[in-house]
Amino acid sequence: MAPTPHPMALDDIRRHARTLGFADVGVAHLDLGEDLAHLDAYLEAGFHGEMDYLARNIALRASPAALQPGTLSVLSLRMPYLSDTVERAMDTLRDPERAYVSRYALGRDYHKRMRKQLAALAEWMAEALAPHGYRVFCDSAPSLEKALARNAGLGWIGKNTLLLNRDAGSFFFLGEIYTDLVLPPADTDPVPAECGRCQACLKICPTNAFVGPYRLDARRCISYLTIEQRGSIPEPLRRAIGNRIFGCDDCQLVCPWNRYAQRSQAPDFAPRHGLDRPALLDLWAWTQADWHARTEGMALRRAGWSGWRRNLAVALGNAPFSEQVLSALEQGREGADALVAEHIDWAMDEQRQKGQSRAAT
Repeated sequence: MAPTPHPMALDDIRRHARTLGFADVGVAHLDLGEDLAHLDAYLEAGFHGEMDYLARNIALRASPAALQPGTLSVLSLRMPYLSDTVERAMDTLRDPERAYVSRYALGRDYHKRMRKQLAALAEWMAEALAPHGYRVFCDSAPSLEKALARNAGLGWIGKNTLLLNRDAGSFFFLGEIYTDLVLPPADTDPVPAECGRCQACLKICPTNAFVGPYRLDARRCISYLTIEQRGSIPEPLRRAIGNRIFGCDDCQLVCPWNRYAQRSQAPDFAPRHGLDRPALLDLWAWTQADWHARTEGMALRRAGWSGWRRNLAVALGNAPFSEQVLSALEQGREGADALVAEHIDWAMDEQRQKGQSRAAT
């Protein structure tokens, strides 16, 4: 005999979730067969690059109950993080003397904030519904979170491989509560995919990382190159990176649905240290001690000090020529590790070429 669903309406959970900063919540159906096939094809093509963790624990991704024994329901939630406007973000991106940091990484590390709020909601459910076994996740376990969010009615997976919501765009985080409570999925049809014939996200990608709709080769993706990749950035891709020093939002910034992107009012997601519009040379002047102090509790830590300097060197190489930039690079070359030194050398060559071109005109 099948377990009886809990009588509390999802609307009650949704109302309390909103008091915790979540924009929406749904209960996901757990049919993930097509999504696993998509993942298998992605891995087979090698699109995951050095992210070997994506190829591990496939069985756990296939079955939420295998990841968290006893799971009968999965709640999927989204939380907006955009603290500024799309227009202001694009203004920063267009200024080659400023550094662009992906909007999700401007404030506190979202993993900590989301897990805290997810756990608070799960505890409230234990009091308001019934005691339950649960586990919360936020980009922290082998979970097909975008597929689960789609299955929960929170949106559709767009051509840029991100979850899109008609009323909120895509500038939001996703999190899950795996629970042994029986909470039936909402009795509604799946959210229709509304990308239509639009290909703005595919065309805007500076490094041509999209090999087709819904297919992203991470090895060419600027977010991967500036965050996940630990070694040298392939030289043919460096100019295309422009001033993006941590992540990339281009495929979100041009998405028509992000005209409706929800703004976050959470202080935790507000930009720290002026990182929403910093001058490249100001960031280059940070010492390693500065970097450790100013990135504490932030997602920026994931790149590591060497990765941070590597990325900045590339951006400075792409900046307009100036003697100040060239001098700063030369000074930074002293004592740099091999990875950073390689990118500084490239950046100085780029600056010198620009200087020679300007002198010749």
